[in-house]
Amino acid sequence: MDATGGVNDYIAGCLGGIAGLVVGHPFDTTKVQMQTQLAGHHYKGTWDAIKNIYHHGLGRGFFRGLSFPLVSYGAINSVFFGVYGNSLRWLHPDTTTQPSYRDIYIAGCIGGTAQLAIACPVDVVKVVLQSQIPHGNGSHQYFKGPIECMRALYKHGGIQSLYRGNCIMFMRDIPAQVLYMGTFEGMQDVLHAYDIIARGAVLSHLLSGGMAGVISWLAIMPADIVKSRLQADHSAHTKIYSGTLNCISKMYVEGGLRIFYTGSLVTAIRAFPVNAIILAVYSQSLIYMKGKEK
Repeated sequence: MDATGGVNDYIAGCLGGIAGLVVGHPFDTTKVQMQTQLAGHHYKGTWDAIKNIYHHGLGRGFFRGLSFPLVSYGAINSVFFGVYGNSLRWLHPDTTTQPSYRDIYIAGCIGGTAQLAIACPVDVVKVVLQSQIPHGNGSHQYFKGPIECMRALYKHGGIQSLYRGNCIMFMRDIPAQVLYMGTFEGMQDVLHAYDIIARGAVLSHLLSGGMAGVISWLAIMPADIVKSRLQADHSAHTKIYSGTLNCISKMYVEGGLRIFYTGSLVTAIRAFPVNAIILAVYSQSLIYMKGKEK
């Protein structure tokens, strides 16, 4: 296996992750706000949520909770794409032919599993901070930033509190990553097969990445909202959910099947540009670094 190529996957993944995060965080904040509001404080819709968040400004509103992911999402995407790329080369060492979809799915599964150890604590802190943007008459603890949030979570629940929702996150991320990379590669194949856009072109990466993001996110929306509810429910004194199944049951009583798709519109709107940028930056960075090696 080419050691340099393996390192390039990690670097390209880091660059792609950071680029996508800055673009997508305001949309992600809106999604989390909509998903974590309990009965009696629900937003009327996406626009209602946007107006409330806008009222709190950029730092305390749309970009609340950005600092911690900004530092760590580069590492998360670096791990995912690095493990994915190296796993794919291990499964399909012949660089002169395209890997099979089976190899892509397996590599996506391995990459998705590897990044969870870092991704879960980061997600917990991000969701807690985003869910604390005031709405309605509800009042709850308000952390000044990620460090204060981490200290409080650790104090009340130890390291386990930073991995709250890890089980449902595993159930969300593995199929999502498999579908994500499978759709990305499949879309490029279709665009190339019908002579629409050449494989490897920037536009091909942008369109394929955007569609991969929309399809994979919409497919796992029910798991995502359960994860958000569990992670936002952090207080030991006012804890609402005892676990994943209890959360699902109470959510169904609260809003039926429809509640599991709360925030789908803003998620789809966010998913296209964010993942178009992530996968385009990742893919183009790999092409650039491989060219520099020659």
